[in-house]
Amino acid sequence: MTAAASTLFAGAPVWPDGVADWHAALARWGPTGAAAHAQGPFALADASTGVATVDRFAVQTLCWRHTPDGVRVALRADALGGSEIDPQALFDYLYFHVIPAPRTIFRGVQRLPAGHVLVDGEGGPQAQPYWRPRFEPRAKPDFAALAQRFRRLLSDAVRAELGQGTPACFLSGGTDSSTIAGMLRQVAGQAHTYSIGFDAEGYDEMEYARIAARHFGTVHHEYYVTPDDLVRHIPAVAAAYDQPFGNSSALPAYLCALKARGDGVTKLLAGDGGDELFGGNARYATQQIYGHYARVPQVLRRGLIEPLLAVPGAGAVNLLRRGRNYVRDANTPLPDRTQGFNLLRRLGMGQVLTPEFRAAVDEKSVLQQQRDVWALPEAGSELDRMLAFDWRYTLAEADLPKVRGTCALAGIDVGFPMLDGRLVDFSMQLPADYKLRGQQLRWFFKEALRGFLPDEIIAKTKKGFGLPFGVWALRHAPLMALASDSARGFAARGVVQPGFVEQLLRERLPEAPGYYGEMVWILMMAEQWLRHHAPDWRLRT
Repeated sequence: MTAAASTLFAGAPVWPDGVADWHAALARWGPTGAAAHAQGPFALADASTGVATVDRFAVQTLCWRHTPDGVRVALRADALGGSEIDPQALFDYLYFHVIPAPRTIFRGVQRLPAGHVLVDGEGGPQAQPYWRPRFEPRAKPDFAALAQRFRRLLSDAVRAELGQGTPACFLSGGTDSSTIAGMLRQVAGQAHTYSIGFDAEGYDEMEYARIAARHFGTVHHEYYVTPDDLVRHIPAVAAAYDQPFGNSSALPAYLCALKARGDGVTKLLAGDGGDELFGGNARYATQQIYGHYARVPQVLRRGLIEPLLAVPGAGAVNLLRRGRNYVRDANTPLPDRTQGFNLLRRLGMGQVLTPEFRAAVDEKSVLQQQRDVWALPEAGSELDRMLAFDWRYTLAEADLPKVRGTCALAGIDVGFPMLDGRLVDFSMQLPADYKLRGQQLRWFFKEALRGFLPDEIIAKTKKGFGLPFGVWALRHAPLMALASDSARGFAARGVVQPGFVEQLLRERLPEAPGYYGEMVWILMMAEQWLRHHAPDWRLRT
């Protein structure tokens, strides 16, 4: 490894049992054990042992490249001298809207997945998991005792993430950010809260943020994003990442952080992680509905229901068509079942991608990667396995890089109290029905904080910092010009079909701006990144 010996790239891990540092942890537990015992966000590389590792959620990231002179490591993929764009990575980006580890946009440069350690093996460096989530739910949970412990852990986690300056946090008005705001006010004696609003019907949640701010007595700050803000900042935000990044919430997060930085704040706390630890995403309830079909006796499923739904002409009857779709999806195991919601699949790969690009990539590799991640945790319930799956794809690959990257661009630090190791371990001890009770999301979380959080926050549905990009693009000529020019520029590189882009911009976007706007966004952000990092690249056949 060509890094300096004992190089600490980012973070400050803490080990138990009086272990003082990385070398002492290595001597005691070895590479895998040392990483597994570490708490907190970190990215470490040690040239003397050839070991590199990142924390459980890759809050801090580490990239590596195997060269004739050894392994080179860096925090960013674009710092390792890679220049050849990997078409497979671009396919992964269009599929996931990010490029999940271990691949990066550069051929030959890899990113350590969350909870992995890089060690020297006989065949060269190898990345292997040091942490497999192990769910061990309590058989006879004591709600009152668990609720008391939960609040204490939340308070301790916020205290541990406090910076030296003004106590401040993001506040969307959702359950997680409101909880962080309240705990911050309680722990620090004061709290500054920062919220983003949108002047677009169905997207603005500022009133909920105000409810939380009033309830906890925070010093509240608001910023309303405009289409002009997007035109001004999209190129810089796209270019700031070390590879194409398509999470559209990055722009609101950046503007929120920029507002805080202008006020002299040096660190913001974020609420990311609560949904994925405690069962707060609507898809968990949706997938549970599919699970009900497995409890229908097989003789009824195979002998009556499925033959009835397969009768010619059944698809013409709305109720029977919906039933047939339900049975088809219910018979598809997870995580494969989730592919039906994938935007690229729904639009049709043959409709979106050029034949030359499809011939250059492996379209099946994304599903195999997801199956491997799905199999990693030790979980007795499908819900817990879904949570661990989202720890990788929603948190480590999308939401955390979004907040971390945009805060860094704004010149501000960020902390994630919900991902404190003690809280994560606590969540894995909760029974599945404490997370999802019937169709009620994050039941324990809300009940444990009832009386602490405002009732309106507990009762609200989740939205977050959703961006009305598609709606605004249709109304704001400069934004539409930026989006159209970018999407057409990306099509000229040989990845997506120009005809699809024209149909997307002229027909589909006006039909459903919220839905098709997401595809326009990811094409635009890919092109903006390429213009900065690889302006001359196009697919070579």
